[in-house]
Amino acid sequence: MNTEKEYIPVTVDKSHIITIGERLYTESIEVIREIANNAYDADASLVEIMLTEDSIEIKDNGAGMDREGLKQYFNIGSQQKLYSSKSPVYHRDRIGQFGIGKFASLSACERFEVLTKKGDFVGRVVFDKKEWEKAGDVWSLPLEILPPDFRKTDGTTVILTGLSRRFELNDIEAKIIEGTPLKAPNFRVRLNNHTITPRSLTGHKIPFIEGVEFGPVTGEIIILPQSLASTDELGIEVKVKQVTVRREFFGMETWGSVMARVRGEVNADFLPITSDRTGFIKDSPEYKAFLEIMEKQMEDVKKVLQKLTVKKEGRIVSRALNEALQRIYKALYSNPELSPFGALPMADDIAKGLGGAGLLSDKKEAGENVTPAEKQKSKPIEIKKKKRPKVKKLTPNAIIKKIKFGQYGVSCVVDSFGEEGPEVFTEETTIYINRDHPLYKRESTKGDTHVLNLARLITQEIALMKDSKNPRQAFERQSRLLKDAFIEKEKISKD
Repeated sequence: MNTEKEYIPVTVDKSHIITIGERLYTESIEVIREIANNAYDADASLVEIMLTEDSIEIKDNGAGMDREGLKQYFNIGSQQKLYSSKSPVYHRDRIGQFGIGKFASLSACERFEVLTKKGDFVGRVVFDKKEWEKAGDVWSLPLEILPPDFRKTDGTTVILTGLSRRFELNDIEAKIIEGTPLKAPNFRVRLNNHTITPRSLTGHKIPFIEGVEFGPVTGEIIILPQSLASTDELGIEVKVKQVTVRREFFGMETWGSVMARVRGEVNADFLPITSDRTGFIKDSPEYKAFLEIMEKQMEDVKKVLQKLTVKKEGRIVSRALNEALQRIYKALYSNPELSPFGALPMADDIAKGLGGAGLLSDKKEAGENVTPAEKQKSKPIEIKKKKRPKVKKLTPNAIIKKIKFGQYGVSCVVDSFGEEGPEVFTEETTIYINRDHPLYKRESTKGDTHVLNLARLITQEIALMKDSKNPRQAFERQSRLLKDAFIEKEKISKD
């Protein structure tokens, strides 16, 4: 069987050039970032952006282009930067990969002009949408050769006119901060004579460096203070060649509201990106290896975040417990008949603290066994002691405070005993308060109710120490103690 083979040409419609430019990026503001990154690739140390009502000018002091360079610049899909991935002067890893970004200018304007100088060559090329469409099958652009002194130094200027939308300075600055390598040495970007500086965050920093078969993965996660937590710009910035491609959560979306405290960035130059530079090829082996590394890293971040949260909660609980114990001490001093410890001594200067009688510093580390306070040789009221007092094993997050009532000491412990555990219980002279109890959790959300709730629980146990056989009388004692602990202070403050 005889067959004939023919060849048909593969063609691209001329209008597709405009389509690529207009639809390459989801946001037309991306074009400014793209041009600034082209300047970085060309070894520019300074990029100056000037925004007016009807034009945007982006000027750099990079290497510039000669005639051949301009031809290469307008070569759609040129892979020159892949073959020459390092810049000659600063040896930068070049950002550009696809050779189509320059036409993104068409998403923001009707006309763009490229003016460039390299050595004695100065040239200007203008791309006008309407003229391009009128020219029919002509695929060339007008190149104007200018005198060598038309521009003083090497570099390139891109001017966008006939803007299709209004650009705001704040939006441009945010895009430059996110999408250009501002932290690189010998590189600055100025916007309307204002130098743009990279974003700086304060908080607990967790730097890391890992490696996979495709290359290194480096970065820094920052846990923000609670006061700086925000739902704006959530996630970790994933950068390729120092440029943010997108933000990823890496599982943080299941963490709840605490994810608002986590920011940071990770660099992985080997990741394959989409042509619009807004995403990754997620089914590639490179991305899968990267994702595995980041999931492990975020597990470590979650543990650190939990520790910091518990540490902060511990400080809050400690302050609230101090205040509750001081109030209770004053109430017992005013009502010695309610005290199971007898009459209490009181320092003269009560406003400055409890003086010689009051809170004691506890030197026991959390996690150690806490035993009831030892009985003194002489004490006003005998409290029955078990033959074998129980000893509680506490968690590392336990808050322990001791208060001395005359010659008698009581320990107060706030720790985790489970949501189904008792709200409060006493073993000998140690009062245990369950921070996992639903009522405790609810009352601890506000400072005043937190202190009141702690005082309620402690006075309940002290009242039962006085006489556990008569609950009603014990609760009446508790009510009087709470009243004197809180109401009196409120009256004084009003006066």
